[in-house]
Amino acid sequence: MTDVVESVIRGLGNGSVYALLALGFVIIYKATRVISFAQPSLMLAGAVAVSYLAEVTGFYLAVLLAGLLIAGVALVIERVAIRPMVGRPFFVVAIITLGVDVVVRVVVNAFIGRDVRQMGDPWGFTQVSFGPFVVQTRWLAMLAVTAVLVGLLFAFFRYTRYGLAMRAAAFDQETALAQGVSVGMVFALSWGLAGFLAAIAGMFVGTGQGVEQLTWIIALKALPAIIVGGLDSLGGAVVGGLAIGVVESLFQSYQGQLAPWLGQNFAVVTPYVVMLVVLLIRPYGLWGTKEVERV
Repeated sequence: MTDVVESVIRGLGNGSVYALLALGFVIIYKATRVISFAQPSLMLAGAVAVSYLAEVTGFYLAVLLAGLLIAGVALVIERVAIRPMVGRPFFVVAIITLGVDVVVRVVVNAFIGRDVRQMGDPWGFTQVSFGPFVVQTRWLAMLAVTAVLVGLLFAFFRYTRYGLAMRAAAFDQETALAQGVSVGMVFALSWGLAGFLAAIAGMFVGTGQGVEQLTWIIALKALPAIIVGGLDSLGGAVVGGLAIGVVESLFQSYQGQLAPWLGQNFAVVTPYVVMLVVLLIRPYGLWGTKEVERV
């Protein structure tokens, strides 16, 4: 039982990273109806920014500055590469975000080099005990920070003027425009928020293990999370990310004992297996909005 609880906590920690990335995907999708494939590169850029800034400012201030920096980068990307494509087919804009992802990663890789860059985080692989349970401090930090950010994000959407404007534009852009909402501002704000969340996720990905050029691949696990939760559901993104993390962790711990015939690295593909199962049962995700088109 102890091993199960520890595996679940580890899964929730990793799932927090997936949830932050998934929230970025969903925020941009709700605002623009486009899936931004630039999130992996923004996550990587955020991790690298923290690793450099922590050398001169201290870790916690570096995290805040890196989040703001990557939010600014995301705003520039939206203004230069995405805004001029408004009105074009969605798949065209999605392909452009793929190109943006490649360009940003090439630039960031020049700052990483061939070696692994250490994050300089205060947790490392330190552990804490709760009775019979022993967990790494970083898992708890991931959960705590994600809980705070999710709470602030939901409060922002519910109670602030800009949050209400984003909700209105996500519901119906034409109606929002008629009511005086600046859809351009909504687009920019969605990219800025997604960039900030990606930077925080990148910081957590690098804690204890550092950052290398292939770290961006981890962000791809956020795609199953948004499919499971629903492309347009913020709550679904959080639950989907946590669920993917827990399933992956449990398979890492027990698949070798219970189903060794699946191979040693089957846990790597479990997020996508879960995604396929959900798609077969609920094509719009567990909390996604079902769209009916009549022709």
